[in-house]
Amino acid sequence: MSNIGEKTKAAAISASLSQAIKYLDKDPDTNIVKIMDLVDKVSADGWYEEQRKVVRNVIEEKNHWYDLLMKIWELDPGVRNTFLKNFIVNASLSGSATQVSKREEEGCNIPWAILLDPTSACNLHCTGCWAAEYGNHLNLTFEEMDSIVTQGKALGTYMYIFTGGEPLVRKKDIIALCEKHSDCEFLSFTNGTLIDEAFCLEMLRVKNFVPAISLEGFENANDGRRGEGVFDKVMAAMRLLKEHKLPFGISTCYTSVNYKDISSEEFFDMMIDAGALFVWFFHYMPVGNGAAPQLLPTPQQRTEMYHKIREYRNRKAIFSMDFQNDAEYVGGCIAGGRRYLHINAKGDVEPCVFIHYSNANIRECTLLEALKSPIFMAYHDGQPFNDNMLRPCPMLENPEKIRAIVKETGAQSTDYESPETIDSLCDRCSPYAKDWEPAADRLWHACAGCEKSC
Repeated sequence: MSNIGEKTKAAAISASLSQAIKYLDKDPDTNIVKIMDLVDKVSADGWYEEQRKVVRNVIEEKNHWYDLLMKIWELDPGVRNTFLKNFIVNASLSGSATQVSKREEEGCNIPWAILLDPTSACNLHCTGCWAAEYGNHLNLTFEEMDSIVTQGKALGTYMYIFTGGEPLVRKKDIIALCEKHSDCEFLSFTNGTLIDEAFCLEMLRVKNFVPAISLEGFENANDGRRGEGVFDKVMAAMRLLKEHKLPFGISTCYTSVNYKDISSEEFFDMMIDAGALFVWFFHYMPVGNGAAPQLLPTPQQRTEMYHKIREYRNRKAIFSMDFQNDAEYVGGCIAGGRRYLHINAKGDVEPCVFIHYSNANIRECTLLEALKSPIFMAYHDGQPFNDNMLRPCPMLENPEKIRAIVKETGAQSTDYESPETIDSLCDRCSPYAKDWEPAADRLWHACAGCEKSC
C-alpha cells in the first residue's frame, strides 16, 4: 500500500480513535467488544488482521492481558488519550508508513525510536554502569534536542527515549521538549529518585512523558548495586505516580548476582502491585574500561531468565520484554537505525546505546547523514547478525562482527572519559559468546516460535 494510502488510513483511524475513546469512557467493559466489532467491519481485508485477532481474543477471554487493558483505561484520561494517539497513530501507523517510504527512498535504515542523552550527569554511581564513568560535564542543549526531534519527525519518528546519565537532572528542558512536540511520545529511563510531586503535576500537564524506572530486584539486590536507600526512594516514586494515575514501567538489568530476584514471581507481583504497566529486561553488557565481567549471567542463568519471563508473560498483567532473549519477535538486532539509534550527550550518533563507536556527530551533520555514515550502513547491510535469534547482538554474542565493522568503517570510540579499543571490548565478550553459543543453539531449536510457556 502506498505511503499516501497509509497516511489517509491513519488520519481516519485517529478520528475514529477519538470517537471510540469517548464511547469507551461511558462503559469500557461493555463497549470495548462493540468497538472491536466496528473495527473489524470497517477494516480492509488483511489489514492488521493478526493483531486484531489477538486483541479480540484478549477481550473475549478476559485474561491477564484484558486486566492490563483495564489498568491502562484507569489512567488519567488526558494522559491515556494522548498516549493512544501519539503511540498508536503517530508513531506506529502514520510514522511507520513514512519510515518505510524514507527507507526505500534513501537506501538506509530509518529508526522507529531515537534514544538521546540530555546529560552525562547522574546523582548515582551504580556498579558496572558504563554511564557512571562518563562524568557530569556533557549536555545536549535544548536547541540540539529540539533539532533532533524535528529532524526525526520529518523521517516519521515520533518516539523518543531519554537515557543518560540521569535524564531528570534536566527536568525543565525535558518537559519543555514534551510541550513543544506534543504529537510525540517521550519515555525516559530514570533511577526514579528525582520524581516528586511537582514533577508528577508536570507530567499531568504535558501528558506525553512516561518514566521507566530502574529497579534491580528487591532491596538488598537493588541497593547493593545502586546505593543504600535507593530502593525506598524508588518505591516512593512509584506510589506518587500511581496516586496521580500516571503510566510508568520498570527497567531492570539482569546479572549473575540479581537474576534470582528479578526472575521470581514475587518480583513480578511487586511491580504489578506498585502500578507498573510494563517491564523491560536488559542483559548486563560488559561495556567500558570499568566493566565488571563477573556480572555477566552464565548460560544457565540466562536460560532460566528466558523461561521465567515467558511463563509470567502468559499469566501476569504486565507487559514484559527481554531485549536479549526476545529478538525473535523483531528479527534480530534492532540497532543501527533499523528500529532505533542512540545520540550521546556529546552529540555522537551511535548505532546502539551499548556500542560506543561512531563516524558521525549530530553537531556536524544531519540525522539522515548520520544514518548514511559508514558504521550505520554496515549495520544496514549486515543485519541480522545471526540466524539464531537468541544470538542477535554483534557485540555480546557475535563479537567478531562488531570488531570487523568498527575496523572496516574507521569508527572511533565515543567513550567520554576512557576510550576503549574495539579489541579490548571484543576480547572481553568472546568467552561469554563461546559459552552461550551451544546453550543458545539448543534453546533456539527446541523453543523458538513455540506457543507454549516452556
